[in-house]
Amino acid sequence: MTTTREPAPAEIARPRRHVVRYQGDTDPEPLVGVLEDGRVYPINGIRSVADLLSRRGEEIARLIDAAAETAAAPGDVALLPPLDGRGELWCSGVTYQRSKDGRMEESAEATVYDKVYAAERPELFAKSPAWRLVADGEPVGIRSDSGHDVPEPELALVCNAFGEVVGYAVCNDMSSRSIEGQNPVYIPQAKVFAGGCSVSAGFVPAGDVPDPSNLTIRMRVLRQGREVFAEETSTAQLARPLAQLVEYLFRPLDFPDGVILATGTGIVPHLDFALADGDLVEIEIERVGRLANTVLVGKDPFTGLARGERPAAHADHAPSYA
Repeated sequence: MTTTREPAPAEIARPRRHVVRYQGDTDPEPLVGVLEDGRVYPINGIRSVADLLSRRGEEIARLIDAAAETAAAPGDVALLPPLDGRGELWCSGVTYQRSKDGRMEESAEATVYDKVYAAERPELFAKSPAWRLVADGEPVGIRSDSGHDVPEPELALVCNAFGEVVGYAVCNDMSSRSIEGQNPVYIPQAKVFAGGCSVSAGFVPAGDVPDPSNLTIRMRVLRQGREVFAEETSTAQLARPLAQLVEYLFRPLDFPDGVILATGTGIVPHLDFALADGDLVEIEIERVGRLANTVLVGKDPFTGLARGERPAAHADHAPSYA
């Protein structure tokens, strides 16, 4: 089992505010606001994240800034995944050297990963519609027929309908190494399953992150309270420009309600490590935020998502932004 025993890492810069989708006890529908200093300020005139992301980037920035002038939402609120409507989450693959090496290590068809890493065209795939996403504090899933699963911490780009990057989020692109390793054609089954994608309960406005190409990403896995994996990387190790990934995503497709694009992982555990039921996965990205999810096996814990019901949060973990 892979275990890193390094000195405690230095503190990294934390975000000042997040755009959040939230719901209070008396709210009939989720609302959109800005979370700052532990309080949520509604964004006036915005009915949904889809409504917000249908607008141009300059207008989105003005609306976010103006939220500080509104009265804070009363009482406690539940923070939800930051997509709704027809929003989608897509992922990029093999964008870091470590990702290429890890995929080649596990695969019976290793050369395809070497080729896509160096190719002009990036690997992009649909990961989750808005309704299937889970947020910070909620569980993530692994397939019951997999046997070897890992988390993948990724910087995610929040894009409006016009292909402009208007924010950044933390994403965990869960993956079955055993299924993808059998044959790359199985990638959709290795990547798309119940609880297979979590995203931070809010995104940081793009203007609050001066240089997204040089952010520290950290991940650790706790098992029964003991750290069994820890590693960090940086978006400086990305082999492709972020703008190129967005351009290829929008080239053939429209996203009228916005889209989140995860940019690939630079942390891939070696083959002697696999997630287990009950593990806690914690991810932090400099200036963007935190994401923590407990691992559960199978689709049953997530069947309520199709009815708009949230999966039960872990009793010992409250959302990072609360």
